[in-house]
Amino acid sequence: MISKVNNSVLGSAYANNALSNTQKKENVSATATDQKGSKVDQLKESIDSGEYKVDLSALSKKMADELL
Repeated sequence: MISKVNNSVLGSAYANNALSNTQKKENVSATATDQKGSKVDQLKESIDSGEYKVDLSALSKKMADELL
C-alpha cells in the first residue's frame, strides 16, 4: 500500500515530468518554426534574385496526377 507521503512524492515527480515534456514540445515547435521561416526566407531570396528554377517536368506530372 502506498502511504500519503509516497503518493505526494509520486504526484510531484509526475507533475515535474509532465512540465518537462511540455517544455520540450515547445522548444521543438519553436525550432521547427524557425527552420520553416528560414526555408521561406531562402525561397523568397532566390525568387527575388531570379535564381529559383521551377522543375517543369515534376510540376506537370504532379498536376496530371491531381487531375486523374
